[in-house]
Amino acid sequence: MTPKSRFSIGHFSNPTRRRFLQFSAAALSSVALANCQRGGDSNAQPSAPAESASASPAASGPLHIYTWADYSDPDVYKKFTDKTGIEVIADVYEANEVMLAKMLAGGGTQYSILYPSDYMVRQMIELDLLATIDAARLTGMENLRDRWQNPPYDANNAHSVPVSWGTTGFIYNTKLLNPGPDDWNFIWDNKDKLSRKMTLLDDVREVLGATLKSLGYSYNSTNPQELNEAYERLKALKPAVRSFESFGWEDRLIAGDLTLCMTYSIIGNKLPIEHPELKFVIPKSGTSVWTDTIVIPKTAPNADAAYAWINFMLEPENASFAVDKLKFATPNTAAFDLLSDDLKSDTNLFPTDDMLANCEGIASVGEATETYDKLWTQLKSV
Repeated sequence: MTPKSRFSIGHFSNPTRRRFLQFSAAALSSVALANCQRGGDSNAQPSAPAESASASPAASGPLHIYTWADYSDPDVYKKFTDKTGIEVIADVYEANEVMLAKMLAGGGTQYSILYPSDYMVRQMIELDLLATIDAARLTGMENLRDRWQNPPYDANNAHSVPVSWGTTGFIYNTKLLNPGPDDWNFIWDNKDKLSRKMTLLDDVREVLGATLKSLGYSYNSTNPQELNEAYERLKALKPAVRSFESFGWEDRLIAGDLTLCMTYSIIGNKLPIEHPELKFVIPKSGTSVWTDTIVIPKTAPNADAAYAWINFMLEPENASFAVDKLKFATPNTAAFDLLSDDLKSDTNLFPTDDMLANCEGIASVGEATETYDKLWTQLKSV
């Protein structure tokens, strides 16, 4: 299900896209196997500290990264290799749950860097999958914005380093839809007009979360009654939904075969650059604010290279370069200061405080995960 991309200098193929946070019933079933044995030595510890990011020797081997497809960029990898001499080999996934399932099944022992989202970091900590980060080996953590200095999903960033953040909303073709959406309720209010012309994310937490938000509830509700109400509302909408797709719908939206798609801001900010008829909108009642992080798994075979990568991504020049290339928001204040005025003032990329006031991070829902799983499986099967 998940497209793969491997990169080493001189070899790169662009996958269909994460193009961000996709969910699948199969992945969720794998997540339920939380007691599965992990491959490799779960007590493996990082090797001796390197003096700096550039000091990690290439002789220690390549750096294997497991990341989102939208983060897999040859120019960023080349900058790292040019600086450190360490080759980057990247595999990509489209869902936090796919990544987690692979790690639980022992298939992720070759990776030294992973890119889980905020709520997944919490789950991986509880499953004892992540190494504790040696803060003494990091440079530039003081540049993080206040809200990421001590995030609720990982106190004091003990196991993760935030690398990007963004929102979820709608992207639509203004040639086919005018006026466009301004809030979640739009797709229910206009389901006949949009019938079979819209897609929703293949992401249970985002789709159920947005539906909960449209009903006036929390994106992270664990209330069974509220979850069932959201399910029934989605069930009524489903006949009008063309498909649940996180990625792969872009060409159809551009061509006019689709009118509106639910998407992540990283895609919503990228597509309109070359296709100005497309517009990305953040729902005014609030949406999810996601954070993606860098972590080192306990089974990491090359911790030296992992620390070199984290420090490379913390350097303001490299972080700002990544923002310009990949169009995600950075939590790094020093990197933000290096951005162009156009990027700084783009409120779809960097929403204002007023826009974020009603937004929520996607939090771990504990035992309610089973309820989300059950409702999502039911929705996809009706």
